[in-house]
Amino acid sequence: MKKGCKFGTHRVIEPKGILPQPAQKISNDMEIFDNEILIDVQTLNIDSASFTQIKEQAGGDEAKIKEIMLDIVAKQGKHKNPVTGSGGMLIGTVAQIGDALVGKTDLKVGDKIATLVSLSLTPLVIEEILEIRINIDQVDIKGKAILFESGLYAKIPSDIPENLALSVLDVAGAPAQTAKLVKPGDKVLVIGGAGKSGMLCLYEAKKRAGVTGQVICLQHNDSAKDRVMNAGLADNFLVADATDAVEVLRKVEELTNGEMCDLVINCVNVPNTEMASILATKDDGMVYFFSMATSFTKAALGAEGVGKDVTMIVGNGYTKGHAEITLQIMRESAVLRKIYEELYA
Repeated sequence: MKKGCKFGTHRVIEPKGILPQPAQKISNDMEIFDNEILIDVQTLNIDSASFTQIKEQAGGDEAKIKEIMLDIVAKQGKHKNPVTGSGGMLIGTVAQIGDALVGKTDLKVGDKIATLVSLSLTPLVIEEILEIRINIDQVDIKGKAILFESGLYAKIPSDIPENLALSVLDVAGAPAQTAKLVKPGDKVLVIGGAGKSGMLCLYEAKKRAGVTGQVICLQHNDSAKDRVMNAGLADNFLVADATDAVEVLRKVEELTNGEMCDLVINCVNVPNTEMASILATKDDGMVYFFSMATSFTKAALGAEGVGKDVTMIVGNGYTKGHAEITLQIMRESAVLRKIYEELYA
């Protein structure tokens, strides 16, 4: 077997000298290098911002969605949305393990895994798109993918349905980061709190902020209000347009008696919500932009423009223990698990 770089730079076609994620094109030749793992792919879980954009471009037509996805992979060797720059993740079965990894990995051929690295850097071949579950951003395919030596993964647990595990692992970074950031007594706002990543963040925020804290769910309409409030995920449910920063500012001021929030978590999948997040945060507070629709130029220059001294965190999809933390939520909250099984599995 040919020797490869642990980060996958040997797969980069253009431009040379960079890592696979920012590359415009990578090799999706499925003959593996000595430090790669070959996966028979079952399902792609497309990043929410990416799939929303693809659905809009396709006008909701499934045939057009297939065409767009196949074109992305044909041109780049991976599924990196050219508009959002984001990918997603996959579930599949280990088909082959490179010689250099034998004895260094706990995986064996036949193991069912979810990759915890983005499709925007994963060599991928789609032989056939079998089914599109348009409401939960999942696409069943016949195909293959490569996991690099540095690539993270989680074995699919036996006590959680596969599609449910895939859905929550796709956003595992958000609740795990929330668990790290929220302190007892904090006021926390989750923008897009009724969505897939948002409800997990609400759950962790409520657990960490405690009875002295205040957790607010912001959503663009009240269709999910009963679901969120009956599950005990938030103290307040706020209906507002997150692209209208002034509206959000006024409503959060009212809910917090002018104190604003210690932490704002942005989980939406649409652009232009940066300033609502910043204005809802108190001075010296923190904004966690988990959304891949975020423009960090708008966030940085916008905060400067309104004189807000806030710490802004890029939504890194990985933090230590993120898979374990997120799967544990499904185990310890029967109410939330039921909601996710109904919506995302």
